[in-house]
Amino acid sequence: MAHESFEDEEIAEILNKNFISIKVDKEQRPDVDTIYMAVCQAYTGNGGWPTSIFMTAEQKPFFAGTYFPKTSRYGMIGFRELLFTIQKKWQTDRERLLHSANEITEILKQRQLPSSQANRTILEQAMALYQQSFDQELGGFGEAPKFPAPHNLLFLMKHYQKTGDGQALQMAEKTLLQMYKGGMFDHIGYGFCRYSTDRYYCVPHFEKMLYDNALLMLAYCKAFEITKNAFYKKVAEQIGFYILTEMTSEEGSFFSAQDADSDGVEGKYYVFVPQEISELLGENDSKAFNSYYNITEEGNFEGKSIPNLLYTKVFSDEFEGFLPKIREYRRQRCSLYTDDKILTTWNALMIGGFCALYRISKNEKYLEAAKKSYRFIEQELCEKDTLYVSFRHGMRGEKGFLDDYAFYAYALLGLYDVTLDRKYLDRANTMAGKAIDAFFDTANGGFYLYGKENESLIFRPKESYDGAIPSGNSMMAYILVRLNALNPRKEIEGILKKQLDFVSGEAEKYPAGYAMFLMALSDYFEPPMSITVVMKDKDIPLPILPEGNVTVLTKPTEEYKLIDEKTTYYVCKNHSCLPPVNQLEV
Repeated sequence: MAHESFEDEEIAEILNKNFISIKVDKEQRPDVDTIYMAVCQAYTGNGGWPTSIFMTAEQKPFFAGTYFPKTSRYGMIGFRELLFTIQKKWQTDRERLLHSANEITEILKQRQLPSSQANRTILEQAMALYQQSFDQELGGFGEAPKFPAPHNLLFLMKHYQKTGDGQALQMAEKTLLQMYKGGMFDHIGYGFCRYSTDRYYCVPHFEKMLYDNALLMLAYCKAFEITKNAFYKKVAEQIGFYILTEMTSEEGSFFSAQDADSDGVEGKYYVFVPQEISELLGENDSKAFNSYYNITEEGNFEGKSIPNLLYTKVFSDEFEGFLPKIREYRRQRCSLYTDDKILTTWNALMIGGFCALYRISKNEKYLEAAKKSYRFIEQELCEKDTLYVSFRHGMRGEKGFLDDYAFYAYALLGLYDVTLDRKYLDRANTMAGKAIDAFFDTANGGFYLYGKENESLIFRPKESYDGAIPSGNSMMAYILVRLNALNPRKEIEGILKKQLDFVSGEAEKYPAGYAMFLMALSDYFEPPMSITVVMKDKDIPLPILPEGNVTVLTKPTEEYKLIDEKTTYYVCKNHSCLPPVNQLEV
């Protein structure tokens, strides 16, 4: 639509003469995107991008749609004809348009789903829905297109840990394996593309997003923790290689995305013909390489081949030595645009991913990557306890929304978990407190998307459904459960209870769409292991401890004493505590 209409001189002239045109970056202004996506769904029954909204100067919408071709075709009204029609209606029947705008605004203002009472049954209902939509043959859920939605897999693995439900783990493992084998994973330069256009995970939409790779890193790390299968660790480290090589600034922040197109052609950067590999590697090596990665004369994408392992029965390391040469050839062959915008929410997710990768690998470079991004956020995206959405070319974006605070608190808890440095936990508490003050609905529960410091719009939405990334409300439920477990306080308990009840009411119709909230609920009803560490010497660093809620005491208390004058660990789970020990197995 940008190419067909917005860059067209005739359309531009019509727009400039009769309208005030505003193009919104939904990553910079999620509040505007959410509100007018709801408008589009109310008017048309569905939504999507681009979203086209016509509104009054008071922000009240009177017409909405998604994509419009420049001129009418295939039964669709053209954008040119639409502009003339709206212009005429505005001049001749303005009252009707204003009535429509007022009516839809009032409807959306009054839209409130009732709260429910949080209970365990919603976890089993979600499992039943996952089982119904699971693709037993090829992994993933539903039909094409298949999105990775790693938070679904994280919930399934947590559910397995809590219940021993082998089917939950099987669904997660099958999906993680199939996604890696297909062309959705970049087998040459690593990292995952945005989604698969087919059932097989073969042909992706080639755009690579930071948030997908962060969440997938978390999922593969979790799979390794559970199964100890080195394959999952290797994939997580390959994602880490991609992020550090392609998506990290000199200051340590993470870029947002890489484009699907090169030289105006989708996927051009990623596909090969056998002859290219032959010229790079020689006849013998190229034959084996092409066979392994399914690079054929007939191809699998517009006459060329997306490297994949869908037909490879046994994985091998023997071809990895060729990859640097092919990566360099690919870079020289055509360019790939990187969106160097730094987004707080997505950087926070990547911090969490690198913390998880450090936990399973013990490789300090991953912890340092997480810390550098943390320092960047504190320096460039933070002003005391106020966060900002984005940073680019020395300039900050808007003041932060709910997701910025929720996801940054998540990142800080990830850093605390692997360092046990109290400053991260204290900062997480500060960010959660700011979120409560600025966004929480004390009367009805739930967090509004935009807060007291943001621009006031026609209504204040509460997003709770998990899309490509978890919602701010789901993430806040998770944060509050964790903070309440680490430091129980009456005021937090009350807010937590309201939040769990609110999201439960939202999730009742389709609980499988609320995976991050389900993880929070699971930990609320069955808390993970609780570890209290009494340190003999506060200057001696602690090892990475097993996953759980860890409290560090720098000196003994009446309840928590030192045993044998050494650092002592007190471990409790399911309301039962083990005898204190001087060493924990990780």
